[in-house]
Amino acid sequence: MAEDRAQIYLLTPPSFDLETFPATLSRVLEAQEIACIRLALASKDEDAVIRAADAVRQVAHAHDVALVIEDHVALVERLGLDGVHLTDGARSVRAVRKTLGADAIVGAACGATRHEGINAGEAGADYVSFGPVGDTGLGHAERAGSELFSWWSEMIEVPVVAEGALTPELVAELAPVTDFFAIGEEIWSEADPIAALARLVGAMG
Repeated sequence: MAEDRAQIYLLTPPSFDLETFPATLSRVLEAQEIACIRLALASKDEDAVIRAADAVRQVAHAHDVALVIEDHVALVERLGLDGVHLTDGARSVRAVRKTLGADAIVGAACGATRHEGINAGEAGADYVSFGPVGDTGLGHAERAGSELFSWWSEMIEVPVVAEGALTPELVAELAPVTDFFAIGEEIWSEADPIAALARLVGAMG
């Protein structure tokens, strides 16, 4: 973890074309330094998830970038992935750590709850993510504000990730107090993902 600048944690789109997305992903990885990729698929179809994971793993590992998968713990070792991102906060961190072992990456999404983040860290999470940090227009999720990240960066050693509806303004605000920015739909919804990512990276200062 670089101490002077937040790193990019890239999320895949919730669905993508297996024919075209790997090449696009490869170009993004060549354009910016990416610390980790999260396979964040909406699909619950096992075959579709496995084929997507295989395609992304080949690109990620060719660029020496770690790949974690959202929630599908059973697929981590089976598909040769680097770890898992858990969306249920601290609840299953301890059990998953025991299943996957000390070398796997285990991350936990903790909403905007300081207590949940602390519990996840104590249970063995390698990082916690807080979010959404911006206005998503979906649901009634409480926003994770800059004061949460400021407190965490001062008090807790477990790396923290900021994610959800990021804008250049939010990136600039949070850059001094977060270790990673999880960026996904912010760039994949744009016609030029590489340019969109460059704008967000540029806002880090």
